[in-house]
Amino acid sequence: AFTLTLLSMGCGDGGGGASDGGGLSDAEVASDAPAAAKGSCVYTNPFSRMEECREYIGPSWNSGSMATDCRRAMGVFSDGAACDYPESLGTCLLNGDRVNATRLVFPGSDAAQCDATRNGCTVFGGGEFTPAGPCTGSGGGGMTGGFGVFQPPVLECRAPADGEPAGMSEGGQVCTWSSISGATEEGRRYQDYASCDRVRTQRPYYPVDPAPARATPDARLEDPAYVSELGWVRSQVAASACVCCHSSEVAPSGPSNWYLEAPGNWMDSFHDTGLVLGAGWIDSTALGAYPAADNNGFARTTSGIPTTDPARMAAFFEAELTARGRTRADFASARPFGGPIYDQLVYTPTACTDGDGVAVDGTITWGGGGARYVYVLDAGSANPGVPPNLDLPTGTRWRVDVPFEAAPIESGIVYGSVPAGTTQRVPSSGAPAALVPGTEYYLYVLADVGIPIARCLFTYPN
Repeated sequence: AFTLTLLSMGCGDGGGGASDGGGLSDAEVASDAPAAAKGSCVYTNPFSRMEECREYIGPSWNSGSMATDCRRAMGVFSDGAACDYPESLGTCLLNGDRVNATRLVFPGSDAAQCDATRNGCTVFGGGEFTPAGPCTGSGGGGMTGGFGVFQPPVLECRAPADGEPAGMSEGGQVCTWSSISGATEEGRRYQDYASCDRVRTQRPYYPVDPAPARATPDARLEDPAYVSELGWVRSQVAASACVCCHSSEVAPSGPSNWYLEAPGNWMDSFHDTGLVLGAGWIDSTALGAYPAADNNGFARTTSGIPTTDPARMAAFFEAELTARGRTRADFASARPFGGPIYDQLVYTPTACTDGDGVAVDGTITWGGGGARYVYVLDAGSANPGVPPNLDLPTGTRWRVDVPFEAAPIESGIVYGSVPAGTTQRVPSSGAPAALVPGTEYYLYVLADVGIPIARCLFTYPN
């Protein structure tokens, strides 16, 4: 589901390894007749908070793997049965070229949900949407707000917890970014110094089963050197925002995959993809990062998990993978972490159509519904990504933000004129540089962080 794709936005993995190719045949993909379902799962998408049904159609699915997948989604599994609704908004084919292909069915008859459903499939899931029912026409009224709103990071400064030494910031306070990439001071607990509730708006959180437990106890727990290094890794993770979703003491409905309090060796709760993130074997740049100097000494460079010693952290996770018999070659074809937010970074814009762009009087037009972030950039600029370091690419001429607690703005705002209730992020003050007639620019509009609804090149008219 979309949430499984987006789990890779945070500190951990999404619950499984990289898929091999060899999914539906070309004939099945091209056929008007949908592939038969081997089974189905009805569940509530914790991100959209709406019911969905997942059909298992790829050749790798069997009764056991389907039941396991459905259990992780906290759904109701039906072996050998397809999704059955009197009316639906459409379907979404995910991983159609892979052995684990699935098809999501979205029940309902409300045309106002059509654009949100379509964007959820194509933008979040990277899937192929086939409309049905009310969505076979115009598609309805745009993004509906069901996905929740990203709350931007803030720097929280708090007094030290009882019994702890003075902090490194002014007045002895401890200052911590409430961000997925954030970390508090080494040796402290993140949840004592920043809001995990805010962090969890920045990624789709929900509980997911950890990796299967090992059959026999880990003999390495008898090795003092290993236990010491394992304890250091745990303390590093405990100081980072990873605990917001990967601690049974902090995650409100239970941890997502791996967690610090797992019995035995808590490393066993990692799926291989989580270990790969820690080892830095797959690029995770799209997830965003702070400079260590601005993040209490914690970086997310060599290792994908925030740490004060990236090389040491990566070496530990590499050793864990080696102990499982895994090598870099096993992940040579794996895509970088980030799912749709990675795809956003590498997107190649094309010319605006259907009237999108900026008119001679400065009016900005886009389709797709309400927006929370509107950019006008120089042509050739990088695509905006996630905070804290990817959301202001060089070449940004103008950016307007809508506060997370306010309603989004609609198409028709004027370049350089800041709508009531919004904030001009770029430039920090004053009017933006005037657009030059005959010059090409890049319009980039997001319904929310990670959800672009317009991204195209336009030429400012004479």
